[in-house]
Amino acid sequence: MAGRPHKVMLALAVAGLGVATYLTYIHYAGIKPLCTAGGSCLKVQTSVYSKLDGVPVALIGAVGYTLILFTLLAPQREGTRLITMLLTSGGFAFSLYLTYREVFSIHAICEWCVSSAGIMTLLEALAIYRFLRGDPLPASAPSAEVAQQPAPLAKAGR
Repeated sequence: MAGRPHKVMLALAVAGLGVATYLTYIHYAGIKPLCTAGGSCLKVQTSVYSKLDGVPVALIGAVGYTLILFTLLAPQREGTRLITMLLTSGGFAFSLYLTYREVFSIHAICEWCVSSAGIMTLLEALAIYRFLRGDPLPASAPSAEVAQQPAPLAKAGR
């Protein structure tokens, strides 16, 4: 049974994947992104920082969100929560770098990029929270500690 943070993270990962997929699509289709901030999105999407070693950063983001989604759909154990936290940490750090480039190198803000950075920030915070607190077992399931204890022996003669 998934807890509330897990469900919120699933929704955020799907939303992030949607944003990254849209930005990847417009990159390869060669079309202008929908943008309310004038030409800022186009300026960011066509900058030298929109690719990393020839690969669009939007595609890297789509792969990252897909991996996060896979870890959220996998059986939830401490190991999968750790992998989710590590992936979101990488995504968060990458988002910080790209936001820095938008502000200080490109001098334009892409609202799609900002929304992805916001989504990744929330995912990172929730991933850390889930990892540190662990997911409690559902109320109907016995705790692992109780389930592993041997049954008490009946006292003889009483």
